Amino acid sequence: MEKYAENRPWGSFERFCQNEKCTVKIITVNAGEAISLQYHKNRSEFWRILKGPAQLVIGEKTIEAGEDDEFFISNGQKHRIIAKQKPVQILEIAFGSFDENDIVRLDDKYKRK
Repeated sequence: MEKYAENRPWGSFERFCQNEKCTVKIITVNAGEAISLQYHKNRSEFWRILKGPAQLVIGEKTIEAGEDDEFFISNGQKHRIIAKQKPVQILEIAFGSFDENDIVRLDDKYKRK
């Protein structure tokens, strides 16, 4: 995945994918909540923080992220989104074979498997 940006007389645009099989979602994590620590076998993901701040776990790193920060998560790489005092909203573009059941949860505060 290669992000592309172009300026025009009226402003600019950013293209996140073109002619690729992908799924686009806006994820909202409520204040004080977190998605499971997870990975996917059949897809990679691009994240852009739309509303934050967010604490992210990507691989072995814990990252304090702010609005407009961008991240790429490879398939098989563990990841988590944590919202502390404020809600977090993330644009997610998933590349590959998308299936909500392709979630391998390593840790989940809601006791899901």
